[in-house]
Amino acid sequence: MKKFFLFAIIILSIPLLTACGGEEGSADASEKETIRFGATTGPYSDMVTKAIIPLLKEKGYEVTNKEFTDYVQPNKALANGDLDANLFQHKIYLESFAKENNLDLSDVITVPTAPMGVYSNTYEDMESIENGSTMGVPNDPTNLARALTVLEDEGLIEVDDSVDPLRASLKDIEKNKKEIEFVEVEAGQLPRLVESEDLAMVPGNYALAAGMDLLDSLALEDMPDDYRNRVAVNTDDLETPFVKDIKEVIESDEFEKIMDEEFKGFGKPQWMKE
Repeated sequence: MKKFFLFAIIILSIPLLTACGGEEGSADASEKETIRFGATTGPYSDMVTKAIIPLLKEKGYEVTNKEFTDYVQPNKALANGDLDANLFQHKIYLESFAKENNLDLSDVITVPTAPMGVYSNTYEDMESIENGSTMGVPNDPTNLARALTVLEDEGLIEVDDSVDPLRASLKDIEKNKKEIEFVEVEAGQLPRLVESEDLAMVPGNYALAAGMDLLDSLALEDMPDDYRNRVAVNTDDLETPFVKDIKEVIESDEFEKIMDEEFKGFGKPQWMKE
């Protein structure tokens, strides 16, 4: 009799345990309490820490930020589930990297981005640049395409209209009006070339990392939105509440106020200007 009574208790307990387990799983699936961000060391990690995290915390999230020193691992960490979102790349790089590595990643929203600038210890303005001056430019095609666009906007060169931003090279220059001698180096080394060359085209993140003031440049990039950095997530997460909350805090007046106070010189995306 005792054995029968014990067996009955066990049998009756099974539905209760199953119901409790199912209820807990549903909560985990529908409500995310912790968001794991990733960003490259420098201004975009600072943007996550100073602007995005505090506003997400006001919505009840716990948010962590992992810093990276390269442009490969943040996307791989996102794709394999070690991160929930990252911030470090523009649209062209994101789409190219995802395609080459067979990853299903999507952008959420563009953010204010540090523009590339022309820096010089030799000249005080673009008009005083002399024939035969030397200029450091990035040796990777994507950043070089941006540099060529800036120089064309400033009237120093003319570029082939069919230039591919993923394969740009100095051969795409059709007219070099001041016979500038270009010195190609890795983008991260360009701040040093301000000392050794007449001019250098320095991407904003590297300029800031080197302690340079964006507003000291002779000219700043009028950056197309495709070159502005953006928050990226796994495509499957695009419609989840936590991604919608990330987008909402970046669209907020509070976020823009922090940008204006802490990130002077950063170019705002088109949606912020409308």
